[in-house]
Amino acid sequence: MNVGLFGGTFDPIHRGHLTVARAAQQRFALNRILFVPAAAPPHKQGQQLTPYTHRYAMVSLAVRGEKSFIPSPMESPETRGDTPSYSIDTVRRLKQQLKRSDRLFFLIGMDQFQDIAKWREPEALLCETEFIVMNRPGWSLADVGASLPASMRPAAAVTKAMKLQPATGDIVLNGATLHLLTDVSEKISATQIRHAAQSGRKLDALVGPDVAEYVRKTGLYKSKTTRNVIAIKDR
Repeated sequence: MNVGLFGGTFDPIHRGHLTVARAAQQRFALNRILFVPAAAPPHKQGQQLTPYTHRYAMVSLAVRGEKSFIPSPMESPETRGDTPSYSIDTVRRLKQQLKRSDRLFFLIGMDQFQDIAKWREPEALLCETEFIVMNRPGWSLADVGASLPASMRPAAAVTKAMKLQPATGDIVLNGATLHLLTDVSEKISATQIRHAAQSGRKLDALVGPDVAEYVRKTGLYKSKTTRNVIAIKDR
């Protein structure tokens, strides 16, 4: 079975996330995709974040019409407590639940992949699971290689040759398997949606009717008081 892992803050989840998931599912014949909201994302330390219960509820609403899209509470406060939601820990715990013959794919945007070398145990993470990276226009294979941890980057001569090659296709490099998807991103951001909600604009076209109704009924994003500050000591 091919399983996709799609983690994030999902504050809120929006149509762009679903577009990416559908493209990855079609390209790699993913039997299911787990949407995993992070309760305490390390990269959001000190930033305001909507409470986990609301973000998980919105994910559940957004994917309920897709049988193979599954909301997962594996990073919930009840499961993880106050510990940070490190991707390497999530992947290892998920692999313990899968069969040895299953393939695990980690869905990530190019903007996030740029910082992969700064994540916890990046080399181990890249070797534990195959990555599906959502590319954006203008990125080259050299940009992808330069984003890898130093120990996994290609030689300088190879990187130079990759500068003129667009970031497409599949790459197997120093133990990492990367699949690059192009032309699947939508110009929607969670920040844009939060601002729209705060100004009272309709959100249906951005997040879908179910999530839009949830945001309206709960009053999420109307004021900063609906979001909590994430404080994590150990990044």
